Amino acid sequence: MHVLMAFFISVLPSLAWAEACPDDVHAQLDTLARQVSQWDDGYHRQGQSPVSDELYDQARKRLAHWRECARQPTPKADNPLASSRGTLPHPVAHTGLEKLLDASAVSDWLSTRQDVWVQPKVDGVAVTLVYRQGRLQQLISRGDGLLGHDWSASAAKIPGIVQQLPDVVDVVLQGELYWRLDHHVQSMKGGLNARSKVAGLMNRHQLSDAEAAGIGLFVWAWPDGPTDFNERLSTLAHWGFTDSQRYSHPIVDISEAAHWRMHWYNAPLPFASDGVVLHQAARAPGKRWQASAPYWMVAWKYPTIKALALVRKVQFRVGRTGRITPILELEPVRLDDRQISRVSASSLKRWQILDIRPGDHVSISLAGQVIPRLDEVILRNETRMEVPIPDPQDFHALSCWQLDPGCEDQLLARLTWLSGRQGLALPHIGRETWNILIQAGLIAGFLDWLTLDATQLATIEGFGDRTRARVLDSIQSARQRPFSQWLKALGVPPVARNNLEGDWQTLVAKDTQAWQASDGIGPGRAAQLSAFFRDPQVQALAETLRGAGVDGF
Repeated sequence: MHVLMAFFISVLPSLAWAEACPDDVHAQLDTLARQVSQWDDGYHRQGQSPVSDELYDQARKRLAHWRECARQPTPKADNPLASSRGTLPHPVAHTGLEKLLDASAVSDWLSTRQDVWVQPKVDGVAVTLVYRQGRLQQLISRGDGLLGHDWSASAAKIPGIVQQLPDVVDVVLQGELYWRLDHHVQSMKGGLNARSKVAGLMNRHQLSDAEAAGIGLFVWAWPDGPTDFNERLSTLAHWGFTDSQRYSHPIVDISEAAHWRMHWYNAPLPFASDGVVLHQAARAPGKRWQASAPYWMVAWKYPTIKALALVRKVQFRVGRTGRITPILELEPVRLDDRQISRVSASSLKRWQILDIRPGDHVSISLAGQVIPRLDEVILRNETRMEVPIPDPQDFHALSCWQLDPGCEDQLLARLTWLSGRQGLALPHIGRETWNILIQAGLIAGFLDWLTLDATQLATIEGFGDRTRARVLDSIQSARQRPFSQWLKALGVPPVARNNLEGDWQTLVAKDTQAWQASDGIGPGRAAQLSAFFRDPQVQALAETLRGAGVDGF
């Protein structure tokens, strides 16, 4: 199992940030820097998380990259924890956590260390617990890692915090206050804003009994505890901090780290978590701890489910029925081992509501782990670029049977539908082939391809003998398709097959009332059918098919 796991993670591509520098990097950098600063203040001072950790981390990486692009050093004032600074000093500084990017980085880190343990990275609020003679004396918020706020009054009401240790000792512990969840599966439910809930409650300084009962504690550090990690865990469990022992496991290599990471990602837990933390048993004494990432522990986050994407361009694709779909072209990002460079905004109306322009940052995810999905706008570019928008009045179910100006997309969509499984099911002809024929000037109308011959196809660069023969065979087979298939290929409004009995002339003779008299056809669909069969361009197509000898016309 471990060998297979090691092989699997070894083939995953690096998620390294490798994007180009934007042309207007200075202007965009300032906007992004201000937004990140607001997020920092909102989270660390107000206990609010307007964006997920993974989007925040990506924004931080992009900010650093853009500063390199602009040759601008990181300001000394750029401290995410600055606004959360309190007045109460921590007996031992709260260290940060370096977040390793991928399995390769984790493997490299593990290769230089021994006696390593893994724990879930609990998604909560970091605190210091100070015990004197075994009794809880202070609970201090993390603050900026050196100075925090006094949460001792609230701590006294929380049953999940041990108030009196069974041993009369002076000890300093560090841990995470979390919101209790029943059988929480992170991969299915996400973080549920559990951390923000705890932060908000603690910042209020007033807890009801029910709110206090909903808060748990996971102790992840005993700065001056025993050197032996197992002894640390046993003692913590003896004192009542049982989560620490229950969710800690020794590991020796990347396959074991990957196993526990995916196990906790998919297994029911009593708290939200956003990755795993790897602890080396040997660490510096508490007096040497600093408010920065230490060498003895690192984080490995869960698989990214959202990506922060920079919009490069907004284009509009017109579909077969005239529906206009905005397409966002993105600076390529990776999600679940996939590189994504474009995403649909679903509809023109949604795009107009979101008002997405080049230079904006959006959040994207994968629907069904396959299809890129636009979630929301995260940050707007202050420069609102004009985007030419197609007029919806120009496109509908009966527009663009010819290659008129602006009709390229819809005509191509019509042809792709015609040759697809829902139409004539023509082998060896798909969207790319139709596009090549259009670009070669061989197709300017919906049925121009019916008369193509070998001499015309020979003028297309890259079309070899085999390709030409296949295309000609498909064209010939199209003439033999039954009338019912041709109706679908033309795009007749969908109705039950028995409502389309008879030949073309029979169907054309029906008016709206006649269609509505058929079983299962309402007023709206009847009007669509009447409009379709009586449309002059559609009737011209039918005449072309009659001349080509297609059955039913």
